[in-house]
Amino acid sequence: MATQSDVASGVVRRRGLSLKQRHAALAYTLLLPTLLVISLIVIFPMLWNVVLSFQLIRLRDLPTINLFDLSNLSLKNYATATGITLGGAEATSTAAGRRFWEALRVTFIYTIASTVLAILLGLWAALVVRDKFPGRNIFRGFLLFPYVAPVVSLAFIWKLMLDKNIGIVNAMGTRLGLPSLSFLTTRALPVHLFGLEVTLPLALITVIAFEAWHYFPFAFLFLLARMQAIPEEMYEAAKVDGASPLQRLWYITLPHLSAVMGTLFLLRFIWTFNKFEDIFLLNGGAAGTEVLTLQIYNWLFARRNVGVSAAVAVILAVILSILALIYLRWFLPEEE
Repeated sequence: MATQSDVASGVVRRRGLSLKQRHAALAYTLLLPTLLVISLIVIFPMLWNVVLSFQLIRLRDLPTINLFDLSNLSLKNYATATGITLGGAEATSTAAGRRFWEALRVTFIYTIASTVLAILLGLWAALVVRDKFPGRNIFRGFLLFPYVAPVVSLAFIWKLMLDKNIGIVNAMGTRLGLPSLSFLTTRALPVHLFGLEVTLPLALITVIAFEAWHYFPFAFLFLLARMQAIPEEMYEAAKVDGASPLQRLWYITLPHLSAVMGTLFLLRFIWTFNKFEDIFLLNGGAAGTEVLTLQIYNWLFARRNVGVSAAVAVILAVILSILALIYLRWFLPEEE
């Protein structure tokens, strides 16, 4: 006598598909809407941007452009952006090339410095609130304010605070006998230290400080979570052995945080590298603070050159892809 399972398997075989194949077909059917949406809003614009980077297109030409016309592809946009001759293409503006490499240098300095400073501030905050004290939970919530507040309001507050004429920072500085400074528009500030004159990039330092302050709560949350997972018995044993607080930090806390700090550095590096709104809202990239994302914006809307703007965007995407590959290849398996 045939069982119910035999009947069911016979029905599946008569339909021509096994149960495993039907499950696979159902899975692909459910994934199809998501794949279509991703293709329309992510993959297609990326491919379109790559095609535009090889064509000499101005902003006024976009309504009449034929996307599938690949007859006039060249490397002139990349040569114009970087000042490097590529495949017979001639660089039309050496000044634009120098500006690109300067923006790339500023982008790396801005990204590395703000990322390291944000992690250090997050580590300090995590160490402060690790032990219990009255009002600790309120203080923890207060530390999250820079990260959860809208960046537009934060940038506006910083611009008011640092204003040369009405800013509170310059008002406090003049009371101490210091000159008023235009923090966001001063490219170089000469400072005398021990008889030597040192030039500080004041505007760049200011935007780095803002970026680090804005995003240190992100590092703070990750580091605090990992720090609370360290067994308390290790600290007690170190105290019995006579280890000082600095030694406990160096030999117990930091080794346990190394993997998290490495992941945080790479993630924040990738996210900061393509940041646009922070510097744009503070000073628009003036006084030596122009990064690649701002250069893409300026090529497109100030110079109305779609091709060169797309070329710089492709270069930026290649750099970010390399960084993402490093994260997926080394840091993600180590974290798991």
